[in-house]
Amino acid sequence: MTAGVLAHGIGTRGDLPIPLFYAYAGAFAALVVSFLALGLLWADSRFRGDRAGLLIPLRLPGRPARVLTLLAAGYTIGWLAAGPADGNAGPYLVYVLFWVGLVPASLLLGPVWRALSPFRLLPDRPRRPLPPGLGYWPAAAGLLAFTWTELVAPEPAAPLTLLTFCVLYAAAQLAGTLAYGHAWLERGDPFEVYSTLIGHLSPLGRRANGERVLRNPFDGLDAIRPAPGLVATVCVLLGGTAYDGFSGTPAWVNALQSGPLGRTGLGTLGLLAAVAGVALLYAACLGAAGLIGGTAGLTARFAHSLVPIATGYLIAHYFSLLVIEGRHGILLAVGVAAEPDPNAVEPAAIATVQVLAIVIGHVVGVVAAHDRSVRLLPPGRAVAGQIPLFVLMVCYTIGGLTLLL
Repeated sequence: MTAGVLAHGIGTRGDLPIPLFYAYAGAFAALVVSFLALGLLWADSRFRGDRAGLLIPLRLPGRPARVLTLLAAGYTIGWLAAGPADGNAGPYLVYVLFWVGLVPASLLLGPVWRALSPFRLLPDRPRRPLPPGLGYWPAAAGLLAFTWTELVAPEPAAPLTLLTFCVLYAAAQLAGTLAYGHAWLERGDPFEVYSTLIGHLSPLGRRANGERVLRNPFDGLDAIRPAPGLVATVCVLLGGTAYDGFSGTPAWVNALQSGPLGRTGLGTLGLLAAVAGVALLYAACLGAAGLIGGTAGLTARFAHSLVPIATGYLIAHYFSLLVIEGRHGILLAVGVAAEPDPNAVEPAAIATVQVLAIVIGHVVGVVAAHDRSVRLLPPGRAVAGQIPLFVLMVCYTIGGLTLLL
């Protein structure tokens, strides 16, 4: 079994032709310059969340699009249930075209899974209100389960593995929607939450009243409201991509193959440790920022600054998978036997996109955190209170580039 297969449900990724020193130097320079420039030139909060934006007369084809998505889901289930063992298109449709494809689609068009989700064909008739304390915790658990299926499960690309996940996912969404209505989908559907968080970075957005607007992506990012489980959800995305990068290292591959706990047991511990490590580092830095700034309860209020970082990691780790394996999956889905072309994109182009995604994601996170800092912290402590946040960004950047390159 190759390192690439261990790292993903399907597909491989090779070494990238960028010296680590230059990647570190460029990323660190970008963070330092942005931090200093913001501290000197940005004294007042400028982002207005969902109050910002230019109203646009845009109506999305809700029900027809959801019916088509339901048919596509049925087609995927058909491949998984009755397709051949070799050359089965189902894993490509799930892991590549759906999971990875939601990232660019949401960045361009906003929360597309909200518009496409077949679960929103169910009537919105809640039997009881959604408990306020539930927040994003169901979505965090669902994303962790999917990440475990992709990166840790004994046979992640086996049709039975994916069928099991799909059945459990559909059952949870049906039960939640029947009990709590569409409010459940906003917080409990892991893929809708995933798409919506990334969609906050899109120029196409929605105000709280549902009006569609064209807006600055920073305003969209600022519109993410703190809620229980939001930090956990973003940390699952960050920790999952971190484990994805680490799981391909020779030392970890050897440990998975020869360790006493077995590949699944050790992989589960490794994934949980990656998520916990990301969360503990974030909590420690935000706690220090609160002490310096004299303001408590900052952890949830800065979770929005992790969204562009998580998005950058997702692009960095899955860009080559989408480009190379996406075409392969489409051909398989229409019945054309084909092999993936590893030379479809030059390695230098892949490396450039991946490093830029990580660096830009962190710079956007620095800007979002700075604007929130000058809004929440006392004027005399706003810049000093951001130092732990800057340390957090540097740590995440170094870790991301090390695991990538």
